[in-house]
Amino acid sequence: MIIGIPRERRPFEFRVGMTPTGVHFLTDMGQTCYIEHDAGVGAGFSDIEYQSAGAHIAYSAHEVFARADMLLKVARPLKEELEWMREGSVLMGLLHLGSTRQDKIDLLLEKKITALSYERIQLPDGSFPVMKPLSEIGGRLVAQVGAQLLQNNEGGKGILLGGIAGVPPAEVVIIGAGVVGSNAAKAFIGMGAHVTVLDINIQALQKIYDENCGVVTMISNEVTIERACAYADIVVGSILVPDSRPPIVITRKMIRNMKPRSIIMDVSIDEGGCVETSRLTTHEKPTYIEEGIIHYCVPNIPSLVARTSTYAYLNSAWPFIREIVQKGIAETIRCNPAIDHGINTYDGMLRHLSRLTISEQGE
Repeated sequence: MIIGIPRERRPFEFRVGMTPTGVHFLTDMGQTCYIEHDAGVGAGFSDIEYQSAGAHIAYSAHEVFARADMLLKVARPLKEELEWMREGSVLMGLLHLGSTRQDKIDLLLEKKITALSYERIQLPDGSFPVMKPLSEIGGRLVAQVGAQLLQNNEGGKGILLGGIAGVPPAEVVIIGAGVVGSNAAKAFIGMGAHVTVLDINIQALQKIYDENCGVVTMISNEVTIERACAYADIVVGSILVPDSRPPIVITRKMIRNMKPRSIIMDVSIDEGGCVETSRLTTHEKPTYIEEGIIHYCVPNIPSLVARTSTYAYLNSAWPFIREIVQKGIAETIRCNPAIDHGINTYDGMLRHLSRLTISEQGE
């Protein structure tokens, strides 16, 4: 099998689809790996490291895409990249195909490309093993970014997140007590903020309450969310609904009732967002102001720490990559329900894919 690892072309995507160590294991298994020149630079991996691991260096993206039987990416391919791919090949990455344009889905089906979304691989216990470490990183980074956004030089209210003697800390409200929300809560509390967490799941709230001294928990509904948003300096939306778009839990009316220059951080934006006023932003221009509120809606937050993120998600993805290499994609889908759940396109047909409306779709 020929395995291709291209350089990521989306702005501010610094991660890479495989580490040099992973390439070493793949070549030991008898596979041929082509990696694009400087594909690993953003994550701190040089071409020499990949060559030492047994990879061939390709000096054009087209060569990597056109050669590959299996393509290991981070973000979903651009339209041009899909056109370069071979018919019947396998595409693996954090694809988020539910929010991409329909013409790209049509091209995947036309070329009978098997698309495996790492974030949709689901174990029998309901957990998402590849997405979990990235959600942990994203949650922890939310606190770092939120602390910066409160600063005057970022347009914020000039509040020190953890406060100081005689001056209270920032009020942080987190909606969603899953992996992102629980890690964000832990990080914010560690930095001294006063944190309130809302969720519809009492067991999730109990876990956060038991693990974090001083955290406030509430059952999430329209009334409690509106009340919490009204006093918050930072609101974090971290809603995940498996195989579906997250619901809009923060409405424009709630935004209007927030204190001016407060901050909304919609971490659910990868899947369409949970805030009515959210729209995609980038690390270059991460914020915009609407209804007097600073909105931060960057989808690939973990890319800010590309080396940590690359190791983290590939540590979890490796057993699935290895199984596909050893058994082939058809046999793996038949034998492994976790991988089958992550398949979005196969043999010209859609599988396990809920699509957003046209107005909500991205690139």
